[in-house]
Amino acid sequence: MHTISRLISLLIVAVMPIMGAAQALKHVRPERVGMSSERLLVADSIIQDAIHRGDIPGAVLAVVRHDKIAYLKAYGNRQVWPKVEPMTTGTVFDMASCSKAMSTALSALILCEEGKFRMLDPVSRYVSGFEDWKDASGETTTIRIHHLMTHTSGLPAYYSPQPDAVPNPDAAIRRIAHIKREFEPGTGFRYSCLNFITLQRIIEKTSGMSLRQFSRQHIFAPLEMNHTDYIPCAPDMQGVWHNTDEPCWAAQMPRGEDWRSIVAPTTRQGTDSVLCGMVHDPLARIMNGGISGNAGLFSTAEDIAILCAMLQNDGKWQGKRILSPQTAQMVRTVPRFAEPFGRTYGWDNYSAYASCNGDLFSSQTYCHTGFTGTGIVIDPELDCSVILLTNCVHPDEGGSTVRLRSLVSNAIAASITDK
Repeated sequence: MHTISRLISLLIVAVMPIMGAAQALKHVRPERVGMSSERLLVADSIIQDAIHRGDIPGAVLAVVRHDKIAYLKAYGNRQVWPKVEPMTTGTVFDMASCSKAMSTALSALILCEEGKFRMLDPVSRYVSGFEDWKDASGETTTIRIHHLMTHTSGLPAYYSPQPDAVPNPDAAIRRIAHIKREFEPGTGFRYSCLNFITLQRIIEKTSGMSLRQFSRQHIFAPLEMNHTDYIPCAPDMQGVWHNTDEPCWAAQMPRGEDWRSIVAPTTRQGTDSVLCGMVHDPLARIMNGGISGNAGLFSTAEDIAILCAMLQNDGKWQGKRILSPQTAQMVRTVPRFAEPFGRTYGWDNYSAYASCNGDLFSSQTYCHTGFTGTGIVIDPELDCSVILLTNCVHPDEGGSTVRLRSLVSNAIAASITDK
């Protein structure tokens, strides 16, 4: 089975160099899409100030409007330790929790379209031994898939694996199946990585494919997102993490050039190296070996721009339909039961985590962010997407992007001149 999957992946990669140019968004001057070049310079100064303060080592900013890239710029460095490497617009980033929105949620919605499950289905139908909520009197309330998608399941935010553990997805899901629930499903909101690791298990059980294979086949390959992939990893006998497979773009690299040379590293690993091409999140790396529902996806600004264009075009891009129009609408709509909490199916509209939307985009705006310093903001009313990618956890997890994201979103929204 592994050999067959590997051959499929290699065939997909083999055709990418031929197909790649067709899908990329056209680059235009901001004025061509109703934006001010002069006002966009404000975003530059905001990002440069953050670099100067040491909040981030560098960044890539992409702005998409009317299916075109109106702005794409790199700032600072992608690596500052143990050597300095400048940031480039083609840098590949550890997307952290943006993986939830870009991959896990969209994969789940595709399987829902295919009739593999309903959002109302009990999680216990697909995850053996999964416990529902039980109150003090012994009454139970069913935890359903839609609760996982909107972070209203009652599952805790996280659990910390032992640092010396080895990848064991079955052990991770068993722990989640029995971990103490914090509240009755549907009555509260708790942003939780465990929700999306559970979704991963449901995706894999109903599709018969790994999350990596499914998302590649149904989302990233059709959109020719040629630098978007999960990268499996495992520790050696000394506890040093290494990759156990190559990402999809490895075959496209110039002869003799390491595929990691375009990846933004995250935190230090030992005394002389950094995590690079291995997911930063401990649960995703240690328990799930780099392929995880909560984190693990790597991508570039231009690849994400294609994904944003697809979502803005009701699930279709250049003749490739990824989602039905109805499902694309679900991505940006808060379901009735989740209205007090502001979460859509896999994305965020107005919860406390949505500050990256800023103050000036429309009320329809939805987004997602990642702990490493990544963020995606999409305003369907103004037809504008902001992709801000940083590796603020490099090299020592001391940086922050919470305020930066809002400031940049405001600068981008203020640059729109035709609304």
